[in-house]
Amino acid sequence: MTISNKKQAKKEQIIGYALELFASKGFYSTTIPDIAKAMKMSVGNMYNYFTSKDILAKEIIRFISHYLGGKLKKINEQDISTKEKTKQIVEVYFKTAISNPQMIDYFLRVYLSNREVFRDGCEGMICVNEFVTEIMIYFEDGVRGNELRDQDFFSAFGLFMGYLGGMVFLNGEKILPKDLEAYIDDISFNIYKALSI
Repeated sequence: MTISNKKQAKKEQIIGYALELFASKGFYSTTIPDIAKAMKMSVGNMYNYFTSKDILAKEIIRFISHYLGGKLKKINEQDISTKEKTKQIVEVYFKTAISNPQMIDYFLRVYLSNREVFRDGCEGMICVNEFVTEIMIYFEDGVRGNELRDQDFFSAFGLFMGYLGGMVFLNGEKILPKDLEAYIDDISFNIYKALSI
């Protein structure tokens, strides 16, 4: 493993620990020394990877966007209907919320709720561009295939993310009577129906 690969692997390990701590203690209650302690590394060494908590916060949201964007890209590259793509996107999002709840929790509770942290270099949707780009491609393909209505991207995106975020939030609050995966068919049907021609 090269030095740059080792450094990238260590950065991803730090991101994993930071996500866990942000999810359990909260973003503002978690410090760089807390993350260093969990990693069993010195605070000084932590600063070799991330010079501030704000920089780490931005790197985490980019990491999540890259992860989800990669999953959605594989869906978009398939020669399947938009209806089937909708179901697969919902499935990926819900399964990520189950297997890596800290990722979705970070997106919903840190990124969307603490916009002041994400000002410099993360304005608008810059730090989530990989994920948003794949959602745009999904919409554009659906419109081109005469399955989805041609509409303002943000109203369609808001509808899609509202369904996903709402269900994940209800699941996280232990309000849903069934497992999150039990809702994949209904939620994907509802999203597709709301967006289709």
